[in-house]
Amino acid sequence: MNRLSFDKHIGLALLLGLFLASCGNKPKTDLGYDYEAAASFFAADESFHPILDEELEIYTKVFNRNIIHEDTLKARYMNEHEAIDMLMKNETWLAFTTRQLTEKELQYLKARTFAPRIMPIGYDGLALMVNNANTDTCITVKDFARILRGEATKWSDIYPNSKLGDIDVVFDNPQSSTVRWCQDSILGGEPINSSNIGAVLKSSEVVDYVERTPNAIGIIGSNWLNDKRDTTNCTFRRDIRVMKVSRLDSATVSNSWRPYQYYIYNGNYPLVRTVYAIINEPRTGIPTGFANFCRLPQGQTIIRRAGLVPYIKDVIVININNN
Repeated sequence: MNRLSFDKHIGLALLLGLFLASCGNKPKTDLGYDYEAAASFFAADESFHPILDEELEIYTKVFNRNIIHEDTLKARYMNEHEAIDMLMKNETWLAFTTRQLTEKELQYLKARTFAPRIMPIGYDGLALMVNNANTDTCITVKDFARILRGEATKWSDIYPNSKLGDIDVVFDNPQSSTVRWCQDSILGGEPINSSNIGAVLKSSEVVDYVERTPNAIGIIGSNWLNDKRDTTNCTFRRDIRVMKVSRLDSATVSNSWRPYQYYIYNGNYPLVRTVYAIINEPRTGIPTGFANFCRLPQGQTIIRRAGLVPYIKDVIVININNN
């Protein structure tokens, strides 16, 4: 898969909600929206595909027997910009993102008599991964920012002895939550500005690209990289290398960390983002019920098993070797 060019501009309440949603109310098209159509699916940034698919599967198995219709909810994966846009247009009542609504977005919805709710459900580590041929796997946040600004374009700009040539940076999507988070949190709101930076369309394609490109660095949500054979979430996929990241000016093995759950949990890993469920449902229905489920013990357990840190903390600490 070839890269695309990078665009710089780019409980009780739950069960009650399920019951109310099953009563067959007519779409309120006279109010400017079709309630049933918008309640049939949620929109989510594609980087959370693995987690939300599992959340939806368990949610459906647990609660489907309590409601009338079989198809309770569908998932639509897209980039973060599109997901929030659908929420603002009343085309869906639930979006999963890594940012809260802006003040302008909140005021727009409130002016239309909506009362959006923003619910944190977990914390995700943003992983930097390189090809197995790349033995330089410690990097500082400062040097990562230099790459994004186009100040470091060759691997030798960071590692003087490197023979890998140009740094080939790949994101999951030009308008994904990953890109937006890097601009806001790493560059302080500045645009990403490097001719070496591109994007594919899906998170899985980032992994594939890095696996076959020796000079590549991929930026992706860490939940895509866990080795599913390891239930402790202490092993990443073996077809790539996950870099260790340091907050300090010089990265060493001892002061740099990979996005293991515990290092996200205790604050050692610096590239951490919050995952939000944003609800704008005009009544308490299935979308609200699913968002609530993601914060209930079963939903939080799924988040923990996926390698993220649950918002309602439930982390088992296991000693591992960080080398």
